[in-house]
Amino acid sequence: MSNQFDIIVIGAGHAGCEAAYVAATLGANTLLITMDLNKIAQMSCNPSMGGVAKGQVVREIDALGGASALITDASTIQFRMLNSSKGPAMWSPRAQCDRVHFSFNWRYLLERTPNLSLWQDSVSDFIFSSSGVTGVSTSLGATFYGKKVILTAGTFLNGALFIGDKVGQGGRVGEPSSYGLSESLKREGIVVDRMKTGTPPRVDIRSIDLSKLEPQHGDHSPRRFSYLNRLSPLQLGHKEKVCYIGHTNKIVHRILEDSFSQSPLFSGKITGLGPRYCPSIEDKLKSFAGKDSHQLFLEPEGWSTNEYYLQGFSSSLPFEVQMRALKEISGFERVAIYRPAYAVEYDYFPPTQLNHTLESKIIPNLYFAGQVNGTTGYEEAAAQGLIAAINAFNSIKEREPFTLKRDQAYIGVLIDDLVTKGVDEPYRLFTSRAEYRILLRQDNADSRLTHLSHSIGLASDERYQTMVKKYERRDSLHNYLTKTNISPSQINPFLHSIGESLIDQPRRFSDLLKRPSIILEHLLPYVPRETFDSEPALSKVDILPYFGDSAFRFTSESEYLLLSSSFRREILESVEISIKYQGYIERERKAADKLLRLEEMEIPENFNYRRVASLSNESKEKLMSHRPTTISQASRIPGVSPADIAVLILYFGR
Repeated sequence: MSNQFDIIVIGAGHAGCEAAYVAATLGANTLLITMDLNKIAQMSCNPSMGGVAKGQVVREIDALGGASALITDASTIQFRMLNSSKGPAMWSPRAQCDRVHFSFNWRYLLERTPNLSLWQDSVSDFIFSSSGVTGVSTSLGATFYGKKVILTAGTFLNGALFIGDKVGQGGRVGEPSSYGLSESLKREGIVVDRMKTGTPPRVDIRSIDLSKLEPQHGDHSPRRFSYLNRLSPLQLGHKEKVCYIGHTNKIVHRILEDSFSQSPLFSGKITGLGPRYCPSIEDKLKSFAGKDSHQLFLEPEGWSTNEYYLQGFSSSLPFEVQMRALKEISGFERVAIYRPAYAVEYDYFPPTQLNHTLESKIIPNLYFAGQVNGTTGYEEAAAQGLIAAINAFNSIKEREPFTLKRDQAYIGVLIDDLVTKGVDEPYRLFTSRAEYRILLRQDNADSRLTHLSHSIGLASDERYQTMVKKYERRDSLHNYLTKTNISPSQINPFLHSIGESLIDQPRRFSDLLKRPSIILEHLLPYVPRETFDSEPALSKVDILPYFGDSAFRFTSESEYLLLSSSFRREILESVEISIKYQGYIERERKAADKLLRLEEMEIPENFNYRRVASLSNESKEKLMSHRPTTISQASRIPGVSPADIAVLILYFGR
């Protein structure tokens, strides 16, 4: 193997795998270095993908041509569409995955990706020149040179593990920390800080009395993440794995609280910033002292294992305290565990040191992605890996940067938040972080993004044509419904049967569909079948190995009918949303267009804000530190007031 590459990716977590796959797919000669090839895309915490806002991100990754959705679909053991009782802006897909198969499928895909080499080793230092980073050296004495380097080291940089008063080294239990990189970057002027995360105990489901817990099933008609026309195992008839809900109680709380003095969170041993939205059980008891119970979720780790993940019980308390408390939870009286909960503290690099391309402002040719930027979650990490890889490749080819705006994608919201606002705790995406969330729905990521990715050579022709065919059908049905009338004699018997007011003259289908009690399925018997039925093209992408050679390959008419039904459902859902929520969508689009005008007002590079006398002193310092490139970015920096933005608009508007 040569030691000369276009792009070197350090770390094979979710950010690193997506970065390596994307870079190689674009055509870059890529090297992925990881400490353990058997732990590729390891699901260190909950073995699930998606969730609130995160599910939208996975669909955006897929629409752009990334692989996370395909891997998720092949590994799904339960699927739920969260918030389905709310408006479509809140719908968020979530899949529980088989943790082992998820990692195995990623490795299978990467090993069969052209232009991609894998190397098992630990990177110990960077190689610098006057032009920036030019390569890496490893603990085994190897040296690799690259035009671009993407750092995705997760929680392994100077990682420390905490269980009570026991402190060990590692990024995960049983896996060593990585040393040398933080110190090397610090010498080059990069600011380094510490963050903390944690994970709950894994329990043996055979030791739990499930009759005392509430079962939580997935959707009756499970969906998939990828827009490509392939079915998930659940859609092919595999029986789902069930999750369960339990609760803590006052006795559990008292046992935990009596041991707070032994918690490294409160003793000062852990100094890193912890996650507010996924707190440890100790943090929850401190923050919600008056609450008698907290919800726990018991979630399976795979199809054929007895190991379950106890979400909601992250802790760094001593093992014996954890066991005493667990045994007081109803159903857990005889609990046996595979491993205890523990906390991890690790180095990260405040992301305000990055451009929107995720390239360092301080060290040219070096990109950062994933938890090293202060984020949490597999989905946020994978999205950053994808964007970093695209931009590293574009830079090599001297192309324009590839960035997404806040009205284009949750990925755009994520990266803009990181770069302009920074983080004061591990960052997690929510739908509430997006100003234009009704534009950024999980159902329309392909229409928002696939054409952009296809134009740069990442999204395949097959993916692009699948999207085109879907929206041709969508538009055909949409046009029919908005332009065609239905007579009172046709529809009034149905309206009467559901207690709806009758019509006395012909009305457009779309007007009826806007009534809250009417859904599109009600109207389809009156619509010509050819306007909404369509035969999907079969996908020809590599078969993932979990199913053997039968995976995503249609060998029977019944399987093809399942796919046709899924494809039809996507089209009908898209039409119904566009009609029912037309007013909201148009209003949000107008608001986004106003913001776009601020995005187009550029600020010169290295502009001296101290020249603008009308700006507040706080604003001058913030702007000099963050270095926004547009007025819109400046408006989102904490400490920059609307009055300061008005001053900048006047100044640059001249």
